[in-house]
Amino acid sequence: MYPVVTSVSPATGYVLQLRFDNGETGLLDMTPYLDFGVFNNLKDKENFKKVKIAFDTLEWPCGVDLDPEFVYQKAVKRAVE
Repeated sequence: MYPVVTSVSPATGYVLQLRFDNGETGLLDMTPYLDFGVFNNLKDKENFKKVKIAFDTLEWPCGVDLDPEFVYQKAVKRAVE
């Protein structure tokens, strides 16, 4: 099982700042995924900023959600604070 996201906030560009329940923090750059299917909806900055935690993953009201394993694996981790 992967650590669960406990906080998320949009940062510069299409980057998300994340904190996980194991104390790790990380950054997830969504830019490489924005040209694929439903992720295209996130190019609208107002849509992107509406990210929220839902159960054990991230989702947006425009119908986009992310697999929790993807979030943890793709996030650039920083040292436990």
